[in-house]
Amino acid sequence: MPGRINFRDLTRDFKPERRHRVETRTAELRAAMPLHVLRRARALTQQAIGEVPQVQQPAVAKLEHRTDMYVSNLRSCIEALGGKLYIVAEFRQGKVTITNFADPAADNLSD
Repeated sequence: MPGRINFRDLTRDFKPERRHRVETRTAELRAAMPLHVLRRARALTQQAIGEVPQVQQPAVAKLEHRTDMYVSNLRSCIEALGGKLYIVAEFRQGKVTITNFADPAADNLSD
């Protein structure tokens, strides 16, 4: 197809500084994404997530587009995707993982 340029050809002559900026921005975009994009990146359907106990497909559809939700619902969805949920607060001085949102089952330590 005329007029098409391969991305590799387009970026071949980038200076190292520009290449570094592009790679840094690419990593940032991969590190932060909406829930529905994460699910798609993990090659899972809403139905597949809905097969996990306590999560049904219609709930997954709603959850993916909410801006406000229960941490427990988000944790269930993330675990269904094969991950673990961490809540992290970022300050100028550094990052702090908030632990009172951890899985309640993990708090049941036997003596």
